[in-house]
Amino acid sequence: MEASVLNFLKFEITAPTAKCFLRRFVRAAQLRDKDPLMPLEFLASYIAELSLLDYNLLCYSPSFIAAASIFLAKFILHPTRNPWSATLSHYTLYKPSELRECVNALHRLFCDGCGSNLPAIKEKYSQHKYKCVAKKHCPPVIPSEFFKDVAQ
Repeated sequence: MEASVLNFLKFEITAPTAKCFLRRFVRAAQLRDKDPLMPLEFLASYIAELSLLDYNLLCYSPSFIAAASIFLAKFILHPTRNPWSATLSHYTLYKPSELRECVNALHRLFCDGCGSNLPAIKEKYSQHKYKCVAKKHCPPVIPSEFFKDVAQ
């Protein structure tokens, strides 16, 4: 039976990555915002790719990394606004309180510049075609009230 399924699919199978979830989550994040879509998408993609460099982040599922990347990207773009909403909770199935540890780990990666010995991802997202999102300033601290769960 397994061979039949694989033959029917022509062996075109893959495991979902954070990028698969990011596409959907970016659209959900933009439902109420009037901001341009591309900077958020590029910044969230950059943050998700940074997670590949840290062995400690392997314990998180791809959807969790994607949700935490959206949280951090929205925070970096608008540090005074709460980055999470009931809409994002609905579409991602994650609450901000659940994301706290992962978001903080990604925040450290972003602020540390992802390590000077592995600059490829930073160089990629420093290009103009990616809106130079790797060069964005990141506030040193994420306010703890942003991790309080929002009402549905």
